[in-house]
Amino acid sequence: MLIKYKKSYEKFAMGLLSFMPTEKDIKKLRQTMKSYETEENMHLFLWKDDEIIGLIGVNAADDQEFVIQHVSVNPSFRHQGIGKRMVKALKDMYPYKDLRPNEFTASFLEKCDLENNPD
Repeated sequence: MLIKYKKSYEKFAMGLLSFMPTEKDIKKLRQTMKSYETEENMHLFLWKDDEIIGLIGVNAADDQEFVIQHVSVNPSFRHQGIGKRMVKALKDMYPYKDLRPNEFTASFLEKCDLENNPD
């Protein structure tokens, strides 16, 4: 189930974000977390089954779209469709929003094939 980020989940979120190639540096990771916590247009969601195992972060670019900034799944749970389920759950939560990738999430979002083509 996709849940909205709360400060009490910070360590889980930082751990999952650290799997992203762009978030290896601790300063960058802290800066990213601060953005999700303080910027109105940045939203972080966690995937929870029995435990928190995934994360998806978006930038609400405008009223009509979310730009997916981060998608991360605990390595022990990869190749089980968790990332795809997170994208689908986000789409279900916000059906009026188009989902767009950034340069780092584009190849993953293509694999999800949720009919979010720009044209």
